[in-house]
Amino acid sequence: MNTTSLLTICGLDELEGHGTRAVTHVLSILDPEWPEPDLGPYGQACVRTVLRFHDIIEPTPGLVMPKRSDVEAVLAFGRGIASDPAGPDAHLLVHCHAGISRSTAAMTAILAQTYPQEDEAAIVARVSAVRPIAWPNLVMIGFADALLERYGRLLAAVGDLYGRRLAERPELGETMIRLNRAREVELGRERAGAARTS
Repeated sequence: MNTTSLLTICGLDELEGHGTRAVTHVLSILDPEWPEPDLGPYGQACVRTVLRFHDIIEPTPGLVMPKRSDVEAVLAFGRGIASDPAGPDAHLLVHCHAGISRSTAAMTAILAQTYPQEDEAAIVARVSAVRPIAWPNLVMIGFADALLERYGRLLAAVGDLYGRRLAERPELGETMIRLNRAREVELGRERAGAARTS
């Protein structure tokens, strides 16, 4: 995979719309109990990995938190694309249920691994350009930051993204807090406040 590789991030209800595209690799992130979606004709011709955990950032009874091993599996999938003979022409599609949190965190991790010299803000900007509604899962980003030795910079760049989203849609903060994702909101507000005073 290189800078010319095609990237798609989407939700379950958008999968059918990508059937005419030359997708070569698919990373599916699903709730543990969710049936595996039919990828249609392109699903048979692509390399695929399925991971299962819920989109949460705090331990919640009955739900499965993202684990370090899940992000290790995401990164292993990314390395597989890089070593694939079709790598330079790869079209990677990453999806979760809504295409907002788990999928964007996974894409951020894969890009940060693929381009180790690239600035974290540029990586997050690229993910945001592919998926403007991106709100990457904080737990997954934390594991990616540690595994890739980004020393907090990837977390900070995602925090900046949270801050921009909250500035664009202030009501999003209360929604995320109700969803037990207050740490993401706090990080976004903290990063936005630091940017205003610097």
